[in-house]
Amino acid sequence: MVITNYELLMSLTWESTYAIALELRRQHPEVNIENVTLGQIYDWTIKLSEFEDDPSLANDEILYAIYQDWFEENIHGQ
Repeated sequence: MVITNYELLMSLTWESTYAIALELRRQHPEVNIENVTLGQIYDWTIKLSEFEDDPSLANDEILYAIYQDWFEENIHGQ
């Protein structure tokens, strides 16, 4: 799946796990993903200026999907 810069300008929702992962990876390049908690992913996601969803809709499954996308991008997207 390829996400363009145009798509990143669109609003992000909890369904946008891959786009959120890319943006978090871009904003936190120094972070070792293996040390990131789901709580950190939640906090960082709701602070994204493009994020426009209800924070209360988050759950561990969504946050883990963001984690997995970020982790895989670190492996394959370098």
